[in-house]
Amino acid sequence: MQSRTQSKKIFDKMCEIIPGGVNSPVRACSGMGQLPMVIDHAKHDILTDVDGNHYIDFCCSWGSLLHGHAHPKILEAVQARMHKGTSFGITTNIEGELAQEIVNLIESIEKIRFVSSGTEATMSVARLARGFTNRDIIIKFSGNYHGHADLFLVQAGSGVFQLSPTSSSAGIPADSVKHTLSLPFNDIEAVREVFENPKYKGCIAGVILEPVAANMGVVPATSEFINFLRDITQKHGSLLIFDEVITGFRVGLKGAQGMYGVKPDLSCFGKIIGGGLPAAAFGGRADIMNYLAPLGPVYQAGTLSGNPLAMEAGLQALKLLQKPGFYESLKQNTDLFLYPIKEIIKMNNVNACIQQVGSMFTLFFGKKEVKNMEDAKELDNEMFAKFFRYMFERGVYIPPSQHEAWFISSQHKMENLIKTRDIILNFFK
Repeated sequence: MQSRTQSKKIFDKMCEIIPGGVNSPVRACSGMGQLPMVIDHAKHDILTDVDGNHYIDFCCSWGSLLHGHAHPKILEAVQARMHKGTSFGITTNIEGELAQEIVNLIESIEKIRFVSSGTEATMSVARLARGFTNRDIIIKFSGNYHGHADLFLVQAGSGVFQLSPTSSSAGIPADSVKHTLSLPFNDIEAVREVFENPKYKGCIAGVILEPVAANMGVVPATSEFINFLRDITQKHGSLLIFDEVITGFRVGLKGAQGMYGVKPDLSCFGKIIGGGLPAAAFGGRADIMNYLAPLGPVYQAGTLSGNPLAMEAGLQALKLLQKPGFYESLKQNTDLFLYPIKEIIKMNNVNACIQQVGSMFTLFFGKKEVKNMEDAKELDNEMFAKFFRYMFERGVYIPPSQHEAWFISSQHKMENLIKTRDIILNFFK
């Protein structure tokens, strides 16, 4: 293990002026028993910390970097755009170009609005659903994470998973979540019971979910569950909302909704549509989106929404992923990487599993299958922490929680995939 003297010096100083030394909690590596990373630069699939140590990256900025770090096409376009100015708070043509690209690719999107983060997108889409339907209740699912807006921090996933038994947060008044119902993921009967309860008749504005949950680890919804949600929301006049901040353009060209063959009323996107810069969006049916100001009564705004640098990066990212065979190659590389690991788990009857959708996956310890949050609560976190440290010491960086997804980018080199695969196999041996 190489020295991390400079990392410790910087992190200790940051702890004096930034809460916990980090600007997002999962970065603190809580429970992993080691110093967090302090990055200097990155290229393709390699992170380099401030001490000059190199790590093969399977976090990929939490899924944002489908094309790896510092992709030349994206950098060149952003640098050219930057010379025109970095922010105006006024409309630019590049916003329309990226919007048109997404509308062309995603069948359910007729109109779209850009924001700066996934949390902004989900917070805004919930307000829009309530305003359009004139109803108050939003149904979400335990273990699904929709950002840190007050109404969604009920039985949430991701870093908040470890905070309390209800996965919520201090500082949220009861009134802020009283109109949010959190139901078991993949449980058709639980949803049916709520919709058929006279108490909630005509009160449910929308149902929001991650069609492939990635914040309790990768846990896909069943096709039966997704189709049931589409049918019951239509029957009761509620809106179906897909949170595709992670899955959008990750699991396929048309996102998870294309994979399931289901058309939601509204969708949220993020990460990949910013090409590595801060950008997100929400969109859907035109009649719903027209309820947004300045056309309608639902207010939403943002100084940096549609920032031209982020829009340029996002546009280039979407152009790159439309190359013929892009997703097929990505899936093939991921399958080749994972197959021997899945086999050794199976052959040795290890109490672990890999759950994969396309180029995103999670290696779970302590369960043979994870279907919902109740399963995720039973995972072996001590073994995962041991595994994390084992990988880190050998130059591989994975998300510092087994309630997160791993990602493979188009820039992961085969020799690095093989190296990582062999390290994992040696761990199990």
